[in-house]
Amino acid sequence: MTKKKKSPAKNKEILFGPRIEKVTVNIGVGEAGERLEKAAKVIKNITGHTPVYTLSKTTNKDWGIRKRMPIGCKVTLRGNDAEKFLKKALKTRENKVADYSFDDQGNISYGIPDHTLFEDQRYDPKIGIFGMDVCVTMERPGYRIKKRRIARHKIPHRHRTNREEVMKFFLEKFNVEVV
Repeated sequence: MTKKKKSPAKNKEILFGPRIEKVTVNIGVGEAGERLEKAAKVIKNITGHTPVYTLSKTTNKDWGIRKRMPIGCKVTLRGNDAEKFLKKALKTRENKVADYSFDDQGNISYGIPDHTLFEDQRYDPKIGIFGMDVCVTMERPGYRIKKRRIARHKIPHRHRTNREEVMKFFLEKFNVEVV
């Protein structure tokens, strides 16, 4: 009679450890028009995906912004596209991320001050320079119960991701140094 071998703890970490749900790349311009079109062109060149315009939620007369006016653009990446972009984006920061970039749920947000820091981007005086925000949303397998339409439930605390887990994940997978 053969005994089944127990799976090592490392396999459990692979199955139940944190994973990247999505990467959101955002450029906030603050106005509609030519600058917003240039920002959308920059995001499309960097990510390879068509951006969606973000709309203002309120009116601010001092800044000349009306409600529902396009003021920025963003792209949401998932799966392999998200990992490829994240490797390029972390390379612009020399694989270093500040510890305050991680929130309590393990998500990570950081900024890139200049789009020309990416290897394949060159400065074009017609476009100018745009900075961007990169937000990485982390989850574990099983988070679908929070979002599904039928029989929706809350995620228990023991199943949520936390800062330390995600820092370890980024160190192992992307060789990121937390400063």
